[in-house]
Amino acid sequence: MIPGINPRDMAKAMKRLGIKQEEVEALEVVIRTPDKEIIIANPQVSKVNMMGQETFQVSGVIDERPLSSEPEINEDDIKTVIEQTGASEEDAKKAIAKNDGDLAKAIMDLKE
Repeated sequence: MIPGINPRDMAKAMKRLGIKQEEVEALEVVIRTPDKEIIIANPQVSKVNMMGQETFQVSGVIDERPLSSEPEINEDDIKTVIEQTGASEEDAKKAIAKNDGDLAKAIMDLKE
C-alpha cells in the first residue's frame, strides 16, 4: 500500500471509490509470450475490481525461460511414423520435426 497511511483508512477510501480488492491464493503464475515463459513462484496475487474493470497485481520470485521452437516428439509418434512408412527412427524424427509435429504430413512426406 502507500507508506504512512493506515490500512483501515485505505480500505474505507477504496470502498467509497467503488474499488474492491481480494487476495487470490495462487501457487504459481505463468505468463507465456511468443518466445518465453515468465514464471512467478510463491506469488502474492491481488484481484482488484474498479468500476467493473478487473485487474491483477502479482509479485513474487520471477524466473524466465525461453520457449523451444522445436516440436515435442515422443516415442509413440516416432513408432507410428515408422510403422506407417517403414522409415528408420532417425528419418521419422526428421520428418516429424520438418512438419512441425504433424504426423500425417510426416508420413505423407516419407511416402513420396
